[in-house]
Amino acid sequence: MKLWLITLYLLATTSHALQVTDDRGVMVTLTQSPLRIVSLLPSLTETVCELGRCDRLVGVDRYSNYPDSVQKLVQVGGGLDPNIEAIVALKPDVVLMAKSSRAGERLEALGLKVVALEPKTHADVQRVMLKIGALLEVPDAQRIWRDIDAGVSAAARSLPPSVRGLRVYFEVNQGPYAAGESSFIGETLSRFGVSNIVPAKLGPFPKLNPEFVVRANPTLIMVSQSNVNGLQARPGWHSIRALREGRLCVFSTQEANVMVRPGPRMAEAARLMAQCIARKGADALTGVNP
Repeated sequence: MKLWLITLYLLATTSHALQVTDDRGVMVTLTQSPLRIVSLLPSLTETVCELGRCDRLVGVDRYSNYPDSVQKLVQVGGGLDPNIEAIVALKPDVVLMAKSSRAGERLEALGLKVVALEPKTHADVQRVMLKIGALLEVPDAQRIWRDIDAGVSAAARSLPPSVRGLRVYFEVNQGPYAAGESSFIGETLSRFGVSNIVPAKLGPFPKLNPEFVVRANPTLIMVSQSNVNGLQARPGWHSIRALREGRLCVFSTQEANVMVRPGPRMAEAARLMAQCIARKGADALTGVNP
């Protein structure tokens, strides 16, 4: 009788076990859907909340600031340099983090479950949404992704055909670091029908020689408020057509956060980029100054 009960218990717990293979290729097994989550990447934090499980977050990295409710949570450092002791103290059922973080092995050595996911493309955003949805037992994660993708498509449809051929430079950070064709930002620009001056062969977010941008001579530049100062002073940049003709979209820090995070707000990012292109770029190919 006792053996029979033990067998039933093992079958019950095994059948409810959740398994997910993360971006390291590691299969992570949990006995149940995690109720206490630490997230060390803003896009993963936003994904958990978009899936309706924000209340399960007990700690986040210092850059996770959306939605507003996560700003009240315990901050455990950065994604690449987290406070290991602070994470352990929160007793999480799982830690969500970027594949590029080196903290995973240290956390696993302390007995914590780690799932490393790092979205870089549109397909990655969908994949991560579905994996976290499975982990949190959210049945309609695919529908949420479809809504995001539909929002990007709607932004693309809002643009006039005249923007095709527009040469765009999107600066992610000073360096300068740019969004290349193979990045999720580059993929959105491709869906708009515009030309990214940074080819896929340079990688998703390459650091460029400033002279590269001068030679490419973009007709539209997108940059955040925190990085706009000094553009004209860069060697040769005064000759770039986009700067000569005032085709420069400057995004607030809040807008820039939306645009550089590959996650649930990708449709909002697409709308911001489309508004910029419609406002500043639609007449660039006709030679009319804005």
